[in-house]
Amino acid sequence: MANLLTVVFLTIISIPELMIVASPDTAAYEAPALPSSPLPHPENKDTFSMASTLEPIFNNLGFQNLAMAVSSLSPDITWTRPSTIFAPTDGSIRSCASCSIPRLLQEHTVPGIFTIHYLRTLAFGTKIETVIPNRCLTVTADVNHSKIFIGGVEITQPDLFNNGEIVVHGLQGFVSHLSPSSCTVERMTSLSFPPLPSESSVVRLMLNDVMLRLRISGFSILALALRMKFADLACLKNMTLFALDDASIFSGGQSFVSNVRFHIVPNKLLVSDDLGSLSVGTVLPTMDGGRNLEVTTAEEGEEPMRINYVRIKKFDIMHNSKIVVHSLSMPFSHLKPSPPHKSVTSVDNQTVDLTPSTEIDRKKKLDL
Repeated sequence: MANLLTVVFLTIISIPELMIVASPDTAAYEAPALPSSPLPHPENKDTFSMASTLEPIFNNLGFQNLAMAVSSLSPDITWTRPSTIFAPTDGSIRSCASCSIPRLLQEHTVPGIFTIHYLRTLAFGTKIETVIPNRCLTVTADVNHSKIFIGGVEITQPDLFNNGEIVVHGLQGFVSHLSPSSCTVERMTSLSFPPLPSESSVVRLMLNDVMLRLRISGFSILALALRMKFADLACLKNMTLFALDDASIFSGGQSFVSNVRFHIVPNKLLVSDDLGSLSVGTVLPTMDGGRNLEVTTAEEGEEPMRINYVRIKKFDIMHNSKIVVHSLSMPFSHLKPSPPHKSVTSVDNQTVDLTPSTEIDRKKKLDL
């Protein structure tokens, strides 16, 4: 196993775009700063005014104290999209006379899209960094994950609001003011959201969201590769990713590391229903210099869909407004061009296909 780890990470280091990787502890890597944007500051679209955006949302949901806290904050303070807010009730906030409501609001807000479904997939004790640096909320659950707790407080009103950029969950109470050491315990499982540049598109925001979720879901090597290719990916309209988890890479899927571009379909957001509607022979362009993917088995009944003869292991493991991720059973391999079609008539007057079988796992029609 040690030899296998060495081979994989030597492969990563050998790729020019991944030269910064030097530690086998991939899940705990420190991501480099995102590339700065050339756009001028006044056109910033990554941030939003809390007063104009959050105040009406809180008022409509009945969180009056939070709405007033938003309006009391400095108008110069802006937050990044997407964000998830764990909203305490008015009654619980009023019970804390010493609490600073504006600070509570910031400590109950985290970057990224965390629906209740996704929170249930997180490991027990996962820490998520809030919009205040070095202040983390801890996610826990009961035995069957029917109840989710944030800092020990139950989410009793999940997914009250979700417009694709802002998610609001209602809490039974409130999380006390967080300490500077709230992120230090089990730091490797903490979700530390890297600083965003002053300017970027919605795609950049959605990339950050996906990379963050990949890191804590067993796809940390893919998250690292996306970070290295961030500048290219941020220029896309949207994308479909076919992913191999870390365990599969270490157990024989090392070729995925050097062929990540071949597993990205640019400018196409293909969720499970879209893929399921594709017929055999449909070609999907990739970011790998004109090399394409091809649907080799359509999804029919219990027959799993296959692309380049590789089974789609699970559809839609992650999905936001710009990016969808599907998991694979093994890396894609390149299909060789099919030679000209040749056929002859056999002695029993049946046509026999003599075209050489050059594609992966293709079964010959007749054993000659």
